[in-house]
Amino acid sequence: MIRTIAWQDNTVVMIDQKRLPLEECYLTCHTHREVIAAINDLTIRGAPAIGIAAAMGIALGMLQAPDANRAVFREAFDTLSREFQASRPTARNLFWAIERMKVLFDRISHSDAPFDASDFRQILIDEARKILAEDIACNRKIGAFGAALIRDGDTILTHCNAGALATGGYGTALGVIRAAWEQGKKIHVFVDETRPVLQGARLTAWELVREQIPATLITDNMAGFLMSRGKIARIITGADRIAQNGDTANKIGTYTLAVLAKEHGIPFYIAAPSSTVDPATPDGNAIPIEERDPEEVTAWGGSRAAPEGITVFNPAFDVTPARYITAIITEAGIAHPPYDFTLPGS
Repeated sequence: MIRTIAWQDNTVVMIDQKRLPLEECYLTCHTHREVIAAINDLTIRGAPAIGIAAAMGIALGMLQAPDANRAVFREAFDTLSREFQASRPTARNLFWAIERMKVLFDRISHSDAPFDASDFRQILIDEARKILAEDIACNRKIGAFGAALIRDGDTILTHCNAGALATGGYGTALGVIRAAWEQGKKIHVFVDETRPVLQGARLTAWELVREQIPATLITDNMAGFLMSRGKIARIITGADRIAQNGDTANKIGTYTLAVLAKEHGIPFYIAAPSSTVDPATPDGNAIPIEERDPEEVTAWGGSRAAPEGITVFNPAFDVTPARYITAIITEAGIAHPPYDFTLPGS
């Protein structure tokens, strides 16, 4: 099993996804600022994994927080929460995890028991570890529900990485693929490279090769050609935020695939935990879209690939309108349109 992130000896240990697929190594974070840096530079990525990292990062920061009294301790917690909220804007699970830690902190703060910082710290650590365990169990449920949509002999296109590396383990979109494979279904996965950071080529391909699931790597601009030739039976991706009406933010390029799928009559599925659904966001227009460093586009592997002085636009995500999404698979089951009524929490 791929260990994406873990709490170990009062540190946060995570696989360094920037080093894959050439080298499998782990980063040990001793401070919350190191966790934030890992989220920012994509050492850890994927909405569920980012949420877990935020929860663990808060717990880690509270180990070093001043604890003269309850008020000082609370101020440190609120500061940590704000720092993590500012790390990446699109992934709903980041904010969901912070909110969950805040609800817990509020509950124990209002207890009549005498203030004991060590008890507070242990409770926060236990909650962060619980979020990790629940995520893995959740992904397996997503896989079980989603596998029912996969037929024996299907060819499946996936985008970016929504596997074990993007979660606590097992994966969302890749969790569906894993579950179908474990059921003995003969499937084949087409992995698009996912420019500009190549999460498909570097990460999804690595996971599939590791588990010996048949797969073929393609460039992003080959997808339409394969669909036109009848080579794709269905498309499954993950999600970073799902609005109340089902509009879904995911890695840039997802919207293009959804439009192509509609044109060719190919089912297009989203697989994500219910924690990715944001009932406070009515539709895709309200989803904040992160823009990243232009160098992700102009250079690769330390080598310049574009001329100096060129203007770059580098949004990390796009929004797929709900009308292009055949179904959304969560741990609660398979939601079909209209998503305002069928998504968990709607």
